[in-house]
Amino acid sequence: MDAFDVMTTSVVTVGPDTQLRKIARLLLEKNISAVPVVDEAGAVIGMVSEGDLLRFSAKDRSERRDWWLALLAQGESLSPQFLATLRSPTSTAREIMSAPVVTVGEHTDISEIGKLLETYRIKRVPVVRDGRVIGIVSRADLVRALAMQEPASGPARTGGLFHWSNPSKAPTDAGEKPSAPRQPASAATFSASDFRSLVEVAQSKKIAEQEAARKASAGHHELEIKEAIDHHVTDEHWRALLHEARHAAQRGDTELLVLRFPAALCSDGGRAINVPEHDWPSTLRGEAAETYLRFERELKPLGFHLLARVLEFPGGFIGDIGLFLHWGGTA
Repeated sequence: MDAFDVMTTSVVTVGPDTQLRKIARLLLEKNISAVPVVDEAGAVIGMVSEGDLLRFSAKDRSERRDWWLALLAQGESLSPQFLATLRSPTSTAREIMSAPVVTVGEHTDISEIGKLLETYRIKRVPVVRDGRVIGIVSRADLVRALAMQEPASGPARTGGLFHWSNPSKAPTDAGEKPSAPRQPASAATFSASDFRSLVEVAQSKKIAEQEAARKASAGHHELEIKEAIDHHVTDEHWRALLHEARHAAQRGDTELLVLRFPAALCSDGGRAINVPEHDWPSTLRGEAAETYLRFERELKPLGFHLLARVLEFPGGFIGDIGLFLHWGGTA
């Protein structure tokens, strides 16, 4: 069972400039506790939850949810004491949203989703397809799915979303006879016009091959982005990275490239990293977002830094981006 089987498809989203009063009204009307923040292309760039709206404790939020959401949504006159704990109603989603965001693909297994919720201490994950949000999976969705799940009667599913193969050219049938080579025609049967026709055929063939190569390259690039969104940082992979970083330090290095990914994985195409801007982590998506969040929780308190650099500029455009774990004296 995967994300597509259990996700809530009627997802309520907001834009980065949506005011908090409107967000509170949505939470109250839809009886939900959070909304994804999406950009103009529909890509998830953040999440705003009840906890982001107020600074109350979890117990306070649970007990007072209805009345404080109603007050915020309706723009009622609030006491100074309440305002002291309240995010400004005129603020926008961009100012308070949590970013970057952990996301999953529609074919991510629910057991993997459960691990992500536990690892990153979150309550829900958006489900994305081609970079756009198509659903959301919460803890409640997983509980319902597990309660309804029956023991599998068929063979276990193996492999992931992508199955790679390199089919070779089919062998010639044993009964098939190879065609006899064509005999060269007499030179007298050719004319300059015939030669020009041959040139046109060759040029058309070359153009077709170039177009096919371009499409194949674009398809490969899209596949790289999809894999980076669908791939998740496991505990084993994280431990392997730390082990490799220790070896790098023993060699005298002060940093290690821990992830290389296409710039298109960033919500802004890598522009914030190229400048760079201080809020570049908020533009990360997929595996890059998860890598940053694990660094922020586990390694940043220990004095490590995570740096982002553009690694190449193919055709003058931002290409691949690298995340570097840094432990030198200056970052």
